[in-house]
Amino acid sequence: MTDWLYHLPVVWMTLVIFAGTSIATGVIYGVVIALTTGGRGRAFQAMSPVMLTPLAVVFGLLVGFIAAQVWSDADRANAAVTREASALRTVVLLAASLPKEPAARIRGLVRRHIQDAVNQEWPAMARQRATLAMITVADTEALQAALSVMPQNEAQAVAQREIVAALQSALDARRQRIVISQSTIDGVKWTVVILLAALTLLTIALVHSDNRTTAAIAMSLFAVAITACLVLIASHNRPFTGEISVGPDLLRQVIPEE
Repeated sequence: MTDWLYHLPVVWMTLVIFAGTSIATGVIYGVVIALTTGGRGRAFQAMSPVMLTPLAVVFGLLVGFIAAQVWSDADRANAAVTREASALRTVVLLAASLPKEPAARIRGLVRRHIQDAVNQEWPAMARQRATLAMITVADTEALQAALSVMPQNEAQAVAQREIVAALQSALDARRQRIVISQSTIDGVKWTVVILLAALTLLTIALVHSDNRTTAAIAMSLFAVAITACLVLIASHNRPFTGEISVGPDLLRQVIPEE
């Protein structure tokens, strides 16, 4: 699958995949019907319909395994963003317990963390170009600011420890979402899925080669099923790319006020 396809809205993605599947189905149908003459036709008609069962089962299993992979990546991406937002919210709330100057500095650094994530990292993650090197010094400065505070009472000491732990958790979650953004289905898996789909369509055409209408109907139904499977996988393939993706809304919700 090409990169531009993943950035399409789901409706357009469906239309593109359906068009490609329809063209492939039409070509397979046309070739088989054209070859159904003489001895070849009798050989095609002698093929047992039982052949469809193992092909369909293997295709279904492969689609299921790949779908499980992309859904797992999406769940992990959601969990990472949620943990990052929760940790940053904890920092903002606990900063109120610190002296005014360091508290304002920490809130400013949290704001910068979120702005960098939304404006720089998310577009890069959508293109799968985000790297751990993109992590800014805002997190390091926030940790240094928290550690430099001299607690004046036990409450501030506890708040300082919790702020440091929350900042470390947010940084770890940030690293995780950047790593997860690189996750995708490789070309080998896509090739095998498409090859199995084509083989199944070919088998349907061969089995029903004696009845063109039946072959066309059966192949059309399976082509629609193939389209649905490919759209399902492609639309969820990259957790931070496309219309169905993990967005930075949770992070925006915890941006501290000026």
